[in-house]
Amino acid sequence: MTVDDEVRAPSLEASNETLEDYTLRFAPRTYRRWTPAVVGASALGGIAYMADFSIGAGIGLTHGTGNALLAIGFAAVVIFVTGFPLAYYAARYNIDLDLITRGSGFGYYGSVITSVIFASFTFIFFALEGSIMAQGLRYALGLPLWLGYLTSTLLIIPLVIYGMKVLAKLQSWTNPLWLLLMVAPLVFLVVKEPDSVRRWLEYGDNGISTAAVMLGAGVCLSLMGQIGEQIDYLRFMPPRTDENKRAWWTATILAGPGWVVFGALKQAIGVFMAVYVLDAVGAVAAVEPIEQFTGVFKQFMPAWLVVPLALVLVVLSQVKINVTNAYSGSLAWTNSFTRVTKRYPGRLVFVLVNLAIALVLMEADMFSFLNNLLSFYSNCAMAWVVTVATDIAINKYVLKLSPKQPEFRRGMLHAVNPVGVGSFLASSILSISVYFGLFGAAIQPYSPLVAVGIPIVLTPLLAVLTKGRFYLRRTDDGIAEPVLDETGNPSGTLYDCVVCGESYERPDMTASAVEGTICSLCLSTDRAGLHVLR
Repeated sequence: MTVDDEVRAPSLEASNETLEDYTLRFAPRTYRRWTPAVVGASALGGIAYMADFSIGAGIGLTHGTGNALLAIGFAAVVIFVTGFPLAYYAARYNIDLDLITRGSGFGYYGSVITSVIFASFTFIFFALEGSIMAQGLRYALGLPLWLGYLTSTLLIIPLVIYGMKVLAKLQSWTNPLWLLLMVAPLVFLVVKEPDSVRRWLEYGDNGISTAAVMLGAGVCLSLMGQIGEQIDYLRFMPPRTDENKRAWWTATILAGPGWVVFGALKQAIGVFMAVYVLDAVGAVAAVEPIEQFTGVFKQFMPAWLVVPLALVLVVLSQVKINVTNAYSGSLAWTNSFTRVTKRYPGRLVFVLVNLAIALVLMEADMFSFLNNLLSFYSNCAMAWVVTVATDIAINKYVLKLSPKQPEFRRGMLHAVNPVGVGSFLASSILSISVYFGLFGAAIQPYSPLVAVGIPIVLTPLLAVLTKGRFYLRRTDDGIAEPVLDETGNPSGTLYDCVVCGESYERPDMTASAVEGTICSLCLSTDRAGLHVLR
């Protein structure tokens, strides 16, 4: 086999781009045929997950409603502010969070560690949602938990294989039913029993505690990684034009950082429902969404309809979010594996890998230690997301030390950029140390502030100290035409790849060191580095 054959073989495995959904690439105009409204609705469909109700319930029952609401509000503000620049870059330049991370302080190989963190987010939350579905199946059908875990996993595989084309339809079609089942009973309950609101607000009313607020916020902030899943949809936004800019911005904001508004509302509702059913089911069961919704449904519908409708809601929510978890996780794993090994096994392989890990976590009963797991994980997620958001907002737009135009292609980036990697590692290590009490019990609850605060300071500082010289290895990719067109959108001009023979749009291409032009995936799988520009 020749050197070129070695490059060509793994690349041809990804020739079916509809199936692979442009896993490691810029998403081209020819594929992005959805309107901003469809893309936004599809992205928001993924936030139907039930874990928010459990998270809110756990915080509320532990720290009281007042502390819980402050914790939820604080976390929501942080997530919205940090999520905005990431969502904008994804929608504007049509690349996922891993590709954004590469050029926003981490380097070509440096972002592998953040891809693994994001993949961990997806299988942790897949396991949480699968556990909630299994609880629903046990409650309604008497199905053993182990079998419920297996069912909730296998159900997702056929839905997630074909990527965005199927996911867009699934999310859009199921959104109205999900909203009706979730909102109508709660509105009815508040109208019928207004005293339930008073009981909710007064629960655990022992005064506001800053430590309790920060402990609760740490759990909520574990959801910061959700912006990566939103971006996996937002990268398919159409080009922004004068005609669609209002719809474009509305969809980008609502489906990007705006997801947390809906998430925070669900967490607050989780506290409300847990307090409402607490006396009837006890503290352990009150954090389970199936118990929460059956307790509410019983107040306004026939007994024979309560359990079936609650089960439909739980299963529908689990399917809507876990197709996204499986999809996004497969992208993250594939990104990491391909860069490290220079082999492309295909996204489907990592759909199965991600689901297998999630199934193991479910069988290990991770639901029982939910808040502890999320509090620990949130330190790494916050360190990563805040580092990238700070690099975009400050290093690119204020200091202008980081290139404003995103870059993700091999050969154009240094292997590791100490700006992002250094900031991420420092904030992760210090916040985890604080979380485990290594600096004393008094500051232990404040690990979220450490995870958020350090990257905001250290990311610009490192960029200044390094003078931004580790962002780009090259400024010229060997192609005369600019990557962006006259409107600032990624160019739609097609170039032929000298290795795989397929045509790709300008942002995905660089000149080959041998001849012609080469696409980013073929360049990633070039084991000999033959085509990498020197």
